[in-house]
Amino acid sequence: MLRRIDLRGSDVSDLAGVLPRATLDVEAALAQVLPIIADVRDRGALALRDLAERFDGVRPEHLRVPAEALQQALADLDPQVREALELSVVHNRAGHEAQLPTERDTEILPGGHVRQRWVPVSRVGLYVPGGLAVYPSSVVMNVVAAQVAGVPSLAVASPPQQAFGGLPHPTILAACALLGVEEVYAVGGAQAVAMFAYGAAGEPGTGDGERLCASVDVVTGPGNIFVAAAKRAVMGRVGIDAEAGTTEIAVLADAGADPRFVAADLISQAEHDPAAASVLVTDSVELADAVDAEIERQAAATTHAERVRTALTGPQSGTVLVTDLEQGIAVCDAYGAEHLEVQTADAAAVADRIRNAGAIFVGPWSPVPLGDYLAGSNHVLPTGGTARFASGLSVMAFLKPVQVVEYDDAALRKVAGPLRALAESEDLPAHADAVDLRAG
Repeated sequence: MLRRIDLRGSDVSDLAGVLPRATLDVEAALAQVLPIIADVRDRGALALRDLAERFDGVRPEHLRVPAEALQQALADLDPQVREALELSVVHNRAGHEAQLPTERDTEILPGGHVRQRWVPVSRVGLYVPGGLAVYPSSVVMNVVAAQVAGVPSLAVASPPQQAFGGLPHPTILAACALLGVEEVYAVGGAQAVAMFAYGAAGEPGTGDGERLCASVDVVTGPGNIFVAAAKRAVMGRVGIDAEAGTTEIAVLADAGADPRFVAADLISQAEHDPAAASVLVTDSVELADAVDAEIERQAAATTHAERVRTALTGPQSGTVLVTDLEQGIAVCDAYGAEHLEVQTADAAAVADRIRNAGAIFVGPWSPVPLGDYLAGSNHVLPTGGTARFASGLSVMAFLKPVQVVEYDDAALRKVAGPLRALAESEDLPAHADAVDLRAG
């Protein structure tokens, strides 16, 4: 089922150019989302309702979800799902609390101090996708990271659903209520990103009020290629986490890997979306053949067989045959997968050599679905090769480092001479004058 790219014995200088990759990129999607962003900026809630009707097939009466709908969704939630979500919250709080940086006060010289503070942003907009699946886990990933960082104001947006009267899926609402989030919007896609970036005026004659939604400082959350493009478009107006588009997985495996596990993990990500990417990197033709056979068997029996088959046979998926493990590591770094599994001998040592991946899953007992739900890591991760320079969602997305400088009289006098030398070398003597005025 997976097409093959044979790099054995080759010396390809541009590995990224020959690897499987989705044909629709963020740049191409930008042209389609820019008018949407402008419309929301100019017309606010009226544009949001028009766009919901166009893209979601429903015109929401309530763009902001009523408090009673949130509480009812939590009351109606399946007890087993609630228990699983509560466990996910506990695990993710522990994982994210470990990320919190420590404030430090450094004495540069006697009486001269620089203190490193970490200040949470004031307000964030957290996006939770809808589409082909329901993602209460994304509520947990976004909200817990922001709460642990200490953000005082949180808003969540998720697409309106025709089946639920124009509100987001009840399980999404229940997850929000479970986490104490009271500000939730029935807004999806690029228009949700625009609403967060620019705020949105209410629609006259509705219950929106004069202002439906205030603008935020940071927008985070996964989504499709259009959400990723919208985040790129508003970056600078607001901060973003990363361009977390359609999901992807790469598996680096050798002859000792279990083909059943590898096939199951490739399928698990393919069921997200027909555009999802599943890539196997291996130096074993025998393993590649066995994985193909397992995919045929397992995919035929899975619930979303057609979706899986479309994803696995698309240009974004495939098997890359490499000469050896060294070339396999180079291929994985060139690909920069959102999720990378390492199923090789001495997997932990191999994983430590990987530079570019959103998250790395080590060994046969650490499949990507563990990270999707309960590992304690975050599943909002960079896609499309952006793991070369971007990282997954963490508390750091919501924290600003602020340096606090405090020198006393003696400390300032001690550096006055060197400071004047530097200021005059840059032809900025008034800088030195400001110090000398104090130093006397």
